[in-house]
Order: sequence, then C-alpha cells, then structure tokens
Amino acid sequence: MKAKELREKTNEELLGLLADRQKHLVEFRLQMVTGTVENVRSSRSARHDIARIKTVLREREAAAGQPNKAN
Repeated sequence: MKAKELREKTNEELLGLLADRQKHLVEFRLQMVTGTVENVRSSRSARHDIARIKTVLREREAAAGQPNKAN
C-alpha cells in the first residue's frame, strides 16, 4: 500500500486499516511459533504498512494543530 493511497482515505478508514494490519502481524507471529508460515515477507510488509499509516495520521494531526507557517 502506498502513502499516496493512504492520504486519500479518511481517518476512520486509516484506523481500521491500522487495526487490521496489527492483527495480521500478531497472527503472523503466532504462525511463526507453530511453524505454519506460508510467506515470511508478510511480516515486513505489515510493519511497513503500519509505519506508513501512522505517518499519515501524524501528518494530519500536526497539520491540524499547527497554523500555516507559509509566508
């Protein structure tokens, strides 16, 4: 998932995606323990998606809290 696609979504959609990716990461870790992992790279992609989502949410939070400093 690209950051451009994430910026087009609402905060509620982003929070839903964040919860989904975090759940996926927990499930992946459980599969690693039981030895039933099909795709070992899915952990990396989930972590990257989580970071992108948090970055977009933080950008929005900062933009809403800070006045426009463009002169």
